[in-house]
Amino acid sequence: MTRFIFITGGVVSSLGKGLCSAALGALLQARGYKVRLRKLDPYLNVDPGTMSPYQHGEVYVTDDGAETDLDLGHYERFTGVASKQGDNVTSGRIYSTVITKERRGDYLGGTVQVIPHVTDQIKEFVEAGITDEDFILCEIGGTVGDIESLPFLEAIRQLGNELGPERSMFMHLTLIPYISAAGELKTKPTQHSVKELLGLGIRPDVLMVRIDRELPPSERRKIALFCNVREEAVIPAMDVDSIYQVPIAYHAEGLDAQVCKHFKLSYEKEPDLSRWKDIVHRVREPEGEVTIAVVGKYVQLKDAYKSLSESLMHGGIANNVRVKLDWIDSEVFEREDAVTHLEHVDGILVPGGFGERGSQGKIEAARFAREKNVPYFGICFGMQMAVIEAARNIAGIQKASSTEFGNTPDPVVGLMTEWVKGNEVQRRTEAGDKGGTMRLGAYACALAAGSRVRDIYGTPSIMERHRHRFEVNINYKQALEKAGMKFSGMSPDGVLPEIVEYPDHPWFIGVQFHPELKSKPFEPHPLFTSFIEAAIKQSRLV
Repeated sequence: MTRFIFITGGVVSSLGKGLCSAALGALLQARGYKVRLRKLDPYLNVDPGTMSPYQHGEVYVTDDGAETDLDLGHYERFTGVASKQGDNVTSGRIYSTVITKERRGDYLGGTVQVIPHVTDQIKEFVEAGITDEDFILCEIGGTVGDIESLPFLEAIRQLGNELGPERSMFMHLTLIPYISAAGELKTKPTQHSVKELLGLGIRPDVLMVRIDRELPPSERRKIALFCNVREEAVIPAMDVDSIYQVPIAYHAEGLDAQVCKHFKLSYEKEPDLSRWKDIVHRVREPEGEVTIAVVGKYVQLKDAYKSLSESLMHGGIANNVRVKLDWIDSEVFEREDAVTHLEHVDGILVPGGFGERGSQGKIEAARFAREKNVPYFGICFGMQMAVIEAARNIAGIQKASSTEFGNTPDPVVGLMTEWVKGNEVQRRTEAGDKGGTMRLGAYACALAAGSRVRDIYGTPSIMERHRHRFEVNINYKQALEKAGMKFSGMSPDGVLPEIVEYPDHPWFIGVQFHPELKSKPFEPHPLFTSFIEAAIKQSRLV
């Protein structure tokens, strides 16, 4: 029997519903249950693929090619369960499906309305694709009171009635602020948020309260009284020094026990949290420290690189070191000498991005790493800029550039209009839609014998996730390899360059895919593990 837990949020956004959902999923897993996590987003975009990183943060890509919310990254990293296309839906996708059905005549001449047609479509999504999962954790984006969220909240209200309390549960995350001038914690925002939720017909079974200090018993009783929940079901969600401490902290406060009580499941036996404790120990008590410069275009919003920063931490965990990140706007190198900002670092990572802005700065970062023998990790756009740098400064192709930046006589990087995925040919054009038309999802890559990446992966072929529109031009492979850049990873048909490296460099690797999307704290990605290992060696040389 599959049980459903619906997670909502109130008072303010960015309280951490995604992390809360992921941590609960990890706790239920530790108790031996099979889980799957889903996210319902209220915005009208069909998916976040065309949204600015400054507005939405990172776009997380699944194996099957879905562009999804960054919270799905938390879900995968905490539970190890690979997310799918059906695990994230937006209002845009729901309404698009409903309108398509109406145009097709599926509603048999009826008036199409939010209730029941839109809410039925949401419920269909929530219950789709379930196999043998014990729990489906469903997070609703936004905050209670938002107009956009109303259809989703109505849909889960209906589902709660249809499933009954033995198969459904509502969890609400709110904020208890501390007013320093008054020297008091204030529960009123939580009370108002729960009142709003009750007005929509949903009574929370568990209240998660975000707080930056201990919750006094008197305040806990007050919240329980005014919000119509049991006192033990008011769970403090305090700030912790590492996100990987969250499952441990929530267990200590009794969250998983309250969930088991609600569903009348046994909870006396302690869950096995040993791997989480080991990870936290490694984070808190490292044996050393390395500094990695992240030279990006969206560094003002760290959520734009959420999986990346976590993967670097995973590489540090694997090597028992703390990874200190130095976030550098790539445009700085277009005005100042790279040496000024990079001479102190142990490794340089240039992540993905779109557009010409800041590209020259990324090229300068790649040049500095190559010339100064500093470990370099180029991901997607970072690989492309490293290839352009090599073409210009080693291979003598002075006008080498990308067609993404305009017309160029030497398109070392260009728009790929056709490629093979499985048994199908995928096509795109310059004038086509932007949304969902990139090379998305998991693709195979063959690794060259004797290459550094072959040694790192320990296998002749890999599957990695992609999200990009432009590719390195295979027609320049011979000239670049003659100049010393080895194409060590290719698509199985030999048409698409996937990995480049310098064999005579301490560690210089560029990849067209996004390895950060598959790294987990208890299973660090081999490229990040190897990169941090190289940074440790570099730190000892400095």
